[in-house]
Amino acid sequence: MERRTIGAGGLAVGAVGLGCMPMSWAYTASRRRGEESVRAVHRALDLGSDLLDTADMYGPFTNELLLGRVLRQRRRDAFVATKVGLLVGEQHIVANGRPGYVRRACDASLRRLQTDVIDLYQLHRPDPEVPVEETWGAMADLVRAGKVRALGLCALGARGGRRSGAGLYDATLRPRGGRRSGAGLYDATLRRLQRIQQVFPVSAVQAELSVWSPEALQALLPWCEARGVGFLAAMPLGNGFLTGTLTPGEGFEPDDVRARHPRFTAEMMAANQPIVVGLRRIARRHGEGVTPAQVALAWVLAQGRHVIALPGTKRERWAAENAGAAGLRLTARDLAEVARLPAAQGSWD
Repeated sequence: MERRTIGAGGLAVGAVGLGCMPMSWAYTASRRRGEESVRAVHRALDLGSDLLDTADMYGPFTNELLLGRVLRQRRRDAFVATKVGLLVGEQHIVANGRPGYVRRACDASLRRLQTDVIDLYQLHRPDPEVPVEETWGAMADLVRAGKVRALGLCALGARGGRRSGAGLYDATLRPRGGRRSGAGLYDATLRRLQRIQQVFPVSAVQAELSVWSPEALQALLPWCEARGVGFLAAMPLGNGFLTGTLTPGEGFEPDDVRARHPRFTAEMMAANQPIVVGLRRIARRHGEGVTPAQVALAWVLAQGRHVIALPGTKRERWAAENAGAAGLRLTARDLAEVARLPAAQGSWD
């Protein structure tokens, strides 16, 4: 698989990674199978999708424990990225960026992951009660202590503070006011990045980027490109919509984040079908076996040399299909056709 670099240190990872959250969190619990998820991780590593993206809050904790089962055998094959900064309660999630907590959380993640070093430690959400420089400084101390290799920031953006059915984000973190235009969507994140860069270098920024949610292209991705900072494209398949495998009106189980999501009502899914139709049309031009999901991922990868796609899955089949997208090269005609697709209908907020 093509390799891409993260940060000034030149850490190299596969162009397509593996988002591990669906294995333990946010999506339909009845479809989770631990052994199937373990096989999916092994398959991803076999195919060069070595960036494994997790977080201590996924589960909570069970996602890191699951990955630990694989890392115990294949640590040298993996680039481990996990996150800190959110605590899961019964009905809500709150931020905790206190330095003492960051240190304890890192040690706990290392134990669950069964490793002695985390390749990329990401600040999941800033704590509004703690200056971000203090949190970032504590994370930098972990690099100096040899427990972490590089630091990253998860960016609030188009869906950053929205409450969801699974309580992904606490209401205290919700941005005030309505959704902004793409040009100003990441203003707060960019200011925060400038602040923490003065404390310790940022190696990667993780934010949503997909065919139907391209807002990061306007300011956030250019900031990363100008500085050699890796851009980890979260939700590059639009929570599964861009795969073309979801049926409008089929519905979701109550514990699935999409069950109460504005873009996943039957009406909005039907309205946004032209996007999937366009991706499928491009896929057919590239030959039998090429899927809309692979076109969507290839589009993400075409947005910059430091972009790494992080599609999430818990199934071996989809992990293999996603990895295959790294070898798909979209033509100028393909990219122009994607640019002409209708904008997605339905707010994220």
